[in-house]
Amino acid sequence: MGECKVTTVLKRYPGAGRDKLIPILQEVQEEEGYLQREAVVMIGRHLGVPTSQIFGVATFYNQFRFEPVGRFHVQICRGTACHVKGSAKLLETLKREVGVEPGRTTRDGLFSIEVVACIGACGLAPVISINGEFHARVTPEEIPVLLDSCRKKAQEVG
Repeated sequence: MGECKVTTVLKRYPGAGRDKLIPILQEVQEEEGYLQREAVVMIGRHLGVPTSQIFGVATFYNQFRFEPVGRFHVQICRGTACHVKGSAKLLETLKREVGVEPGRTTRDGLFSIEVVACIGACGLAPVISINGEFHARVTPEEIPVLLDSCRKKAQEVG
């Protein structure tokens, strides 16, 4: 993340203490999409909080990421309705197909996986979202088809 973006966020919190850590982390991540180590160090200096404590807080909450999301950010719902309808099998298939665990991005930067507690589309369970586009009543057999569609889009655009 550019130093000036972090600085811009931190300027909105003059004299801030630990109580502003979460909002600052959220704003920095919103600006860049993830939390770079350099940004965490700058936040620590600004708040007078050790970097290790900031990482401790940020890793506790699954909303924070430490690497950029993929070109196709796949969110898989693990809420109750989706769980009952088989989202665990979807997650296993997705991990196998792209070769990364949730919270990670493929080496080529094409895919990232995020497990979410609830997407809010329980009546359409199980649901996944790819870059904000919902896919309802997904079966494990559909996962490779959806991923191939993403790969084709990536080749078309370049």
